[in-house]
Amino acid sequence: MSLASGATPAASVSSRRAFWRRWAESRTALLAGLLLLGLVLAAIIGPWFTTQHPYDLGGLDLMDGRLAPGSTGASGQLFLLGTDEQGRDMFAAILYGLRVSLLIGLGSTLLALALGGLLGLVAGYAGGWIDTLIMRLADMQLSFPPILLALILLVLIGGGAGNVMLALVAVQWAYYARTMRSAALVERGKEYMEAAQVLGLPAWRIMFVHLLPNCLPPLIVVAALQTASAIGLEATLSFLGLGVPVTQPSLGLLISNGFQYLFSGQYWISVFPGIALLLAMTSINLVADRLRDILNPRLEVR
Repeated sequence: MSLASGATPAASVSSRRAFWRRWAESRTALLAGLLLLGLVLAAIIGPWFTTQHPYDLGGLDLMDGRLAPGSTGASGQLFLLGTDEQGRDMFAAILYGLRVSLLIGLGSTLLALALGGLLGLVAGYAGGWIDTLIMRLADMQLSFPPILLALILLVLIGGGAGNVMLALVAVQWAYYARTMRSAALVERGKEYMEAAQVLGLPAWRIMFVHLLPNCLPPLIVVAALQTASAIGLEATLSFLGLGVPVTQPSLGLLISNGFQYLFSGQYWISVFPGIALLLAMTSINLVADRLRDILNPRLEVR
């Protein structure tokens, strides 16, 4: 238990209840949370219930290529959202693509949070030349447009889901480092920190047991916002052909595959994945906005 909190289990339960009570006050946040939960569940279990693996070439029929939504294929299968030029069921493709997009977005966010949070924590607690060095590195990274930096890195290391995730970590870590450092500087001068130092506790214990828990709220908000940003950035990279390969389709790649048919009448190949991407990013941003309002009520827009 941190010297700063002294919270009892009963107080913790009361705090959680207060959090969900505040959350329920916003109908928009409730709907956004339910939509996000539905999208996550669809990405996890949805592909198990589809009748076709969209990227298994043995299960595709070119005769079913570019069928309109609601059409029936040569095998008698109903395609609710139509098919693409290869005869892939767009509904199944979107579920698989949503899974990849969410995994890359969430995975890169967690890795960037861990790296940037650690560096920011060390910078805020240690100060001096260590703080200066870490913050100058963060300033250098933030001086580059995110999409440009990600493009350069992927040109150098190649595409693929793993490399895209690493590129997104390189793009995002500085946001977490600066946020964590700012929170650590605020907390560093408080009485519980002085008490921990007077007790002679080791620096690692002070940082990770006492300082870190009190710096997490703003970091959680930034992580929620950056998850949506990471998903959008990955979609952009895949659309440009530098992201995931065709064997690991993301929503951005699905949009790219159908873009050439957009103005020839086969709108569904590109539009439906675009709607799924829009819903995912919008729901995450709305959830993040509500988290910000609850964790820092002074910033709430009324």
